[in-house]
Amino acid sequence: MSEAIFSVSGLKAGYGGGRLIVDGIDLEVAAGEVVTMIGQNGAGKSTVLKGIYNMTPERAGDVRLQGASVFRLPAHELLRQGLAYIPQQHTIFPKLTIAENLTMGGYLIDDNGLLAERVAAVEAMFPVLAERRAQYAASLSGGEQRMLEIARTLVMDPKVIMLDEPSIGLAPRIVDQVFAVVRRLAESGKAILMVEQNVKKALNASDRACVLELGRIRLQDRAQVLIGDERVARLYMGMSGAA
Repeated sequence: MSEAIFSVSGLKAGYGGGRLIVDGIDLEVAAGEVVTMIGQNGAGKSTVLKGIYNMTPERAGDVRLQGASVFRLPAHELLRQGLAYIPQQHTIFPKLTIAENLTMGGYLIDDNGLLAERVAAVEAMFPVLAERRAQYAASLSGGEQRMLEIARTLVMDPKVIMLDEPSIGLAPRIVDQVFAVVRRLAESGKAILMVEQNVKKALNASDRACVLELGRIRLQDRAQVLIGDERVARLYMGMSGAA
């Protein structure tokens, strides 16, 4: 693995009352790499991403981007520095057009010429969105809305993208398309940290993975090794052995 551009050390996160959901997470992601975090419901996977992104009231530890600590930065500044987060819930603006949604993705860009270049580049990556750019985002299917969220995030040209359950609620064919986009992003040099319940397909799209249990990483390895791990297969892929 090449040198990590994104690292998390000793991350603790919670929502108040003195109870930590995440209790000491260490992980790193290199440019061009997809790292997926799996675990059962309630393991704390989404809280890891929210804790990284300064969206939990209780947090400790450190987050580094290209070697510099960004732990104390607010979410909008994290995005400006190159760390993007796409949450599980849809975040499109349904009453705006696709083109307007993409433009909103570059709200931190002051240079109109640069913004136009970025939007054009993203539309080239997602021709289905470019073809329908004048339509309202509400007209898109669930899978197309997920594509729009990813495309809108790319307008800021982030170095690292965190995805929370990108396949949730999508038909199997669309799930394959989403994971194909994730691989394309990695191949373009992005570092991807993904939380996903569709374990087998996520691992097949990943380079490395880790298993989260009760707020701690219990197992981590190359994704293809974990696909063949009998315990992972039994607990997270619904089978008695590797498939």
